[in-house]
Parts: sequence; structure tokens; C-alpha cells
Amino acid sequence: MELQQMRYVIAVAETNSFTRAAEQCLVVQSALSHQIGRLERELGARLFERTTRRVRLTPAGEAFLPAARQCLEAAERAAAEVAAAVGEVRGRLAVGLIPTVTAVDIPAALRDFRRRYPQVRISLRVGASDELAEQVRQGALDVAFLGLPATATPRGLAFHELGRDRLVAVVAPGHPLAGAPAVDLRRIASEVFVDFPAGTAGRAQTDQAFSAAGLVRDVAFEVTTADYIAALVAPGLAVAMLPPAYADRLPGIVAVEVSDAPARVQHAAWSRSGRTPAATAFLGALGIPVHEGRDS
Repeated sequence: MELQQMRYVIAVAETNSFTRAAEQCLVVQSALSHQIGRLERELGARLFERTTRRVRLTPAGEAFLPAARQCLEAAERAAAEVAAAVGEVRGRLAVGLIPTVTAVDIPAALRDFRRRYPQVRISLRVGASDELAEQVRQGALDVAFLGLPATATPRGLAFHELGRDRLVAVVAPGHPLAGAPAVDLRRIASEVFVDFPAGTAGRAQTDQAFSAAGLVRDVAFEVTTADYIAALVAPGLAVAMLPPAYADRLPGIVAVEVSDAPARVQHAAWSRSGRTPAATAFLGALGIPVHEGRDS
């Protein structure tokens, strides 16, 4: 069993096509098919069901795929560790972040890191805090930048607190509250809200604040991206609560201070079971003391 065969299997599984997988792996399709066939004979099971219309994993293929990914990751990490031992940082750096991170300028940080470590392959995923934290736990991400309620920390991960802020209300320019110096939760509880889906970390901090104040609000719009929150607030369809530094970047809305607003904590989080050399170098470049990283 060879690593290249595993790469071919993963490519076919991800593209659902031998043709596209061969193009992705820069080999002719006949060579890729031959290597997968050899692997199937060695394993004694077919990994793919092939028809004229589609290719899909068999139950054996479904069982093989996670182990193949782990083997490739282990091989890549071994090569990166050897390079680090002789003073060279290479391998991969997979970063995740929520869109409202403001404590770190991630694009600038990645730009500087790539200039300093050109041998590292950088990838980036944007998503919700809960999803990103799980991807770090699974090893799909090396570092994630999260936003959590003040009552929570990244579960099962090493982390470093980057900063705290209190959410502000955001309203349309013509809204009656647009000129107010400040409001409280009771004043805005009667408004129609747009927020992240219930149960997510981005939603929890606001839900907890209203609940603690004994208030119920109407979240009529649930969205998965912060930019779309502004798209609904600007025409006056709803109001929302966002981090102040992020709200300042959004056109067509007005931010209003909330006297009893919930707090949000921004964290950098990484696996407590070990870091790749690239992840260690990236955290170091940001001045994050990884030797002090706590875990929950």
C-alpha cells in the first residue's frame, strides 16, 4: 500500500470522478485507475462503485477513506517535523476564522507568514465558531479564531484569549433609535431581530443576555453570515447585535451602544494534543504564547 494510492483514492472520493481526480493529481487517468485497482486487489475489496453516470464510495471505501486521510496527514507531518529539526518550516497551515474576528488582521498575518515561510501551503476556512472548533479537534484545522460568550471557552482545545468587546445594536439609518446615544436591552427587546441560527456560539451570547434580563425577543430572520445581517438591517427589516469593530465596517447601518450588552470573547484555539511546526510558527508570529495555552 503506497501513499500515492491513498492520494488517488481521496481525489476520486472528493471529485466523484476518475477523470477529474486524474487532472487534479496531474496524471493520466489510466495510471490513476491502475493504481486504485492494484490497491483494491491488495485490500480484497472494491473501494468505488463505477457506472457510466457516476462514481461513489462502497462501504469498504467509506471505511478506508478516514484512515487514508490520517495516513497522509501523518506522512506530511513527519516530513514537516524533519524539516523543522533542520531549521526549515514547511508542510501545511490550515486556518479557520469567523467573519467577525477583529482582534487580529488575519489577511495581513497570512500574507506576512507566507513571505517568511514560502514552503508552507496555507489554506483558510470561514465558518461558525462551533464548526471551526470541531474541525480543530478533528485535525482538519491547525488554528481557529473564534468568538464566544464570556461564559464559554473552546472546549477540549488549547486557547489564548485575544480580546473582549461588548456588542452594539445595529439599526437602519432611518430607525427611531439611530440617533440615540445609548439604549438598553429592554428598549430593543420589542424590535424584530436578525441573528445567527439558534444554538450557535454567535447567537448564544445575545440569547443569554436577554434571558438573564428576563426578556423575550422576536428573531424572525436567521442567517449564517454576518454580512447578510447588514443586508437585512439596512432596509429596516430588522435590528441586530454585532461586535462594534465589525459593525463599523458595514455600510448602510448605524451602531448604537447598549448599556447592558452581552460580552464577546475572541480566542485563538489549537489542538492540545500537538501542533504542526507551521502552526507553532504562525502562533509565534502573532505573539501568542503557546506554552501558556490553556484548555477546558
